[in-house]
Amino acid sequence: MAAVLLCTLGVTAAWLFRTLTYEEAQRYAERTSARVVEDVRSGSLGPKIEADPNAPIVQVFDANGKMIAATPSAVDRPPLSTMRPSPDDRTATFARCFPSGNCYVVRVVRTGGEPDAPVVMVGSPLPRFLASGLGDLFNALVVGAAIGLVGVLSWVVIGRALRPVDELRAQYEEIRASDPSRRIPEPQGEDEISRLVRTVNRTLDQMERALERQRQFASDASHELRTPIASLRANLEDALLHPDDTDFREVAEAALRATDRLELIVTDLLLLARIGTGRENSEDLDLSLLLRGEVNRDVATDIEPGLRVHAVRNELSRLFSNLLDNAHRYGGGEIRLAARRHGTEVEVAVTDEGPGIPESERERIFGRFTRLDTARSREAGGTGLGLAIAREVALAHGGSLRAEDTPRGARFVLRLPLLPEDQEPTADR
Repeated sequence: MAAVLLCTLGVTAAWLFRTLTYEEAQRYAERTSARVVEDVRSGSLGPKIEADPNAPIVQVFDANGKMIAATPSAVDRPPLSTMRPSPDDRTATFARCFPSGNCYVVRVVRTGGEPDAPVVMVGSPLPRFLASGLGDLFNALVVGAAIGLVGVLSWVVIGRALRPVDELRAQYEEIRASDPSRRIPEPQGEDEISRLVRTVNRTLDQMERALERQRQFASDASHELRTPIASLRANLEDALLHPDDTDFREVAEAALRATDRLELIVTDLLLLARIGTGRENSEDLDLSLLLRGEVNRDVATDIEPGLRVHAVRNELSRLFSNLLDNAHRYGGGEIRLAARRHGTEVEVAVTDEGPGIPESERERIFGRFTRLDTARSREAGGTGLGLAIAREVALAHGGSLRAEDTPRGARFVLRLPLLPEDQEPTADR
């Protein structure tokens, strides 16, 4: 871009200089020729013409081509031009260069309309460096030097500006390859580099969480799947070793139950690993309608209308179904679901009248495969992941889920950020 602009500027400057110089020489020639023509017409022209410094060469020829007057410097010179204007067009102006290297703006004027009228020739010199091409060479050198200077400055300045970006890239590659828990030190200020560093650190946070989910998935799978797989294998091996003492229908039914449990565990583990990664499927939802669609007739509801949130529909549905399933499975008595606006958040509470949860265990129950007593054993039919999934969904949506005090039974309270009231809601899909 600098080269294009500077070349355009150089060509324009050269053209303007040539044009202005030519026009100035032309004005000098016109002024001098008008003065000499007036002297010819008035008969006051002598053999020697006073020279004008800006138009030093003046020659006057008769109809036969004989010089009848001239400036001192033009007496012994050949005619500036062999051109003779016609009586109809008595003036002509042009540039001419001579073998000596000198160039002039030449003006030829016929002093009258008669065929034998004298002809006046005036030469106004052009700058020698312009005529010889030195001006163009100088202009090209100046433009070339300016382009080179801009190129060097651009290289240095842009290189210095991008050096922090290259250092940032190197640190990112080192962290990504060795220790994703490290972070790039954030510089002070609010410039582009500072914002880029914060973005990279957020990306590293997401990557670390993804890696942690993978490790957690592998750990949970290896821990929780080992027992049912070993039990299933032992039952099948025992049936093969003692076929006469084995009821194969009973073995098949037990194997099918174990397989169903394994399928439930794997499905829940995969869901836990995917929570928070499908934000592109989030939408503006009417939470009130969603809750009414999740509850059964045996659940008492108190749902405020018009509660809108931005969330992934399937994940919220799974969260509420897990809470209600937990209340049905481990609670007792009446189950109540209430949803109301609480400042800039929506508060959803699921309450049962069961044995409740000790205060010391209210955080531990959200851990994976946590069971508090025999009532919450594997035989109860759950995978031990329901509340863990519910908590992860709440956190992924910028909310919270906790067990709170209640006079009787268990009470789970979910809080999610509401959509601003002035925000245009999108259609639910």
